[in-house]
Amino acid sequence: MSLKIGLAIAPETALPSAFVVFRDKLEISIAKAAQLGFDGIELALLNKSQVDIPRIKMLLAEYDLELPTISTGQIYGESGLCFTDPDESRRKKAILQFKGLMEVAAEFGAMVNIGRVRGSYFPTITRQEAEDNFLRSMEKLSDFGREIGVRLLLEPVNRYELDFVNSCKEGVNLLNRLGRENVMLMPDIFHMNIEDPSIEGSFIKYIEKISYIHFADSNRYAPGRGHLDFLSIINTLIALRYNGFVTVEILPYPGPDEAAREAIQYLRKYC
Repeated sequence: MSLKIGLAIAPETALPSAFVVFRDKLEISIAKAAQLGFDGIELALLNKSQVDIPRIKMLLAEYDLELPTISTGQIYGESGLCFTDPDESRRKKAILQFKGLMEVAAEFGAMVNIGRVRGSYFPTITRQEAEDNFLRSMEKLSDFGREIGVRLLLEPVNRYELDFVNSCKEGVNLLNRLGRENVMLMPDIFHMNIEDPSIEGSFIKYIEKISYIHFADSNRYAPGRGHLDFLSIINTLIALRYNGFVTVEILPYPGPDEAAREAIQYLRKYC
């Protein structure tokens, strides 16, 4: 059994905050990803107007690539819109913009991630109120996802970047409170290395909730440049019969092409 490996990319119009390896014309990035041997791409978008859906479908078919997930951090990065905001009008804007990306995802059978856009705790409201704002927003988005056939992915993020949902345990607890089958967990092993007692242990414990995974080494560089034990991590996922994507979300160091090449060559040794 081998894992499907994806690469995070964005259009050339992406915000500087978009956390991707390739930031270029999608024709160029998709071709590069295929030539390097990736199985798919994760597409980071700000809004639905950034993409020519028929053109991307044609490119994916031409290069035999999948588009498993659309990432949404730029919604927060542009103006701080998020689902915990005490201002209902801003929450509605975040939901509306997010729904637009869900509509794009529906065209590709893709999932949509919930990272920074979920928001943080606000000093003007209680933690419970912030969590309730998030859960109410998620109920609306989950309902919309059921209508159009799109699943959502909650990504725990380490405490130095967000203060709300840092570990896999916290993510699963929140998903259990939400109680929606089309909202799953999306671990990122960079964040897990900071927040989870054991990367492999969390995969074993929560595998039934996991539909997508981000890969990066301990320093956010390409796998092999840090201290994470990828052989152990990958063997654990294979033993658990995980059949989703592991997508490379790394800093483009020493450059985008070199980083992407290093990542795929290193991971293909193990899967």
